[in-house]
Amino acid sequence: MANLFSDLKVLDIATYIAGPGATTILSDFGADVIKIEAPGMGDPYRDLFKIRPNPESSKNYMWQLTNRNNPPHVRERLTLTYEDVSAINPRLIYADITGYGDYGPDANEPGFDITAYWARTGLMDATRNAGCPPALPVPGIGDQATAMTLYASILTGLYRREKTGQGCRVSTALVAVGTWAAAAWVQAGLDGATFSGNADRQHPPNALLNTYETSDGRWFLLVAEGEERWAPFLKAIGHPEWATDERFSQESRRLAHADVLTHLLEEVFAAQSFDSWRTALDQARIPLSLIQTIEELAHDPQLLANHFLVPIADGSETPNLTVDSPVYIEQETKAGPRLAPALGQHTQEVLKELAYDEKAIEELRADGTI
Repeated sequence: MANLFSDLKVLDIATYIAGPGATTILSDFGADVIKIEAPGMGDPYRDLFKIRPNPESSKNYMWQLTNRNNPPHVRERLTLTYEDVSAINPRLIYADITGYGDYGPDANEPGFDITAYWARTGLMDATRNAGCPPALPVPGIGDQATAMTLYASILTGLYRREKTGQGCRVSTALVAVGTWAAAAWVQAGLDGATFSGNADRQHPPNALLNTYETSDGRWFLLVAEGEERWAPFLKAIGHPEWATDERFSQESRRLAHADVLTHLLEEVFAAQSFDSWRTALDQARIPLSLIQTIEELAHDPQLLANHFLVPIADGSETPNLTVDSPVYIEQETKAGPRLAPALGQHTQEVLKELAYDEKAIEELRADGTI
């Protein structure tokens, strides 16, 4: 059987991650994606893996994963606005990502996930501890989230085309997706709420929603807030007597004495290994998670068991794995990832499909068009 999107032809003129991330998901379900890159240099994302603090490797791991988009004035210069191309094909779904949207004083500013998604939206500030400077996040977090949003926008546009017969322009922006990601607190700001400032794990608002270190030097996140969890939690950590301690007898009092409770819990958790605490707290149905390194995540058996990591069809005897796009339909089979192409690897093949002969292709190559 053909894959779900095998009748879709996708032209990807985006660079970096957010736009190509969306077309990657379309290709996973069978779409024929043609990526167009600038002659000679290609997509700058090809070389991003060389920039520190990215992990060092001889393999271009970023390029394998997905292949930022052009601000409005660039699309106008290239004659690739929606008005330009929809005149050629009215059924076209034109998908568009910007850093800051199409309007306003920053519309033509180049937007990267680290600037538009992280820094501009307050996420970079909100995720740092009190007294600590903002830290650089893992590259592409905002891009990957924006790619998912654009993918959803494209599918919405396709559904609209099914109903109306007409194409449309769909879009999103890195700053819009970052604002959506922070929406719980953005709405608090819109409603005039009082913000408590950056987190301080020694003086947290809630000792039962905090991070703790175990005897083997591992940190974990504890989520034991709520009256219904208090008694099982105390039994699991071996301190049922705290139930009658006036400082902790009610949730409001535990919040008022969060500093004291944090100090006591630090001593408790420092006495045993993480595996011991995971066993005890799992049995009590208290949510927690080891704070893994990303290197550990890459070898997490849970990802393998659920096929969230999938083999690349590169001909190797021992399969090389890549991160699968997180969209799954039980009744549909994905096409499966292939090896990411070299710059210009398929140029001749694509042009021949468009009825260019060898002479015409050489002329395009000679004048720098390809």
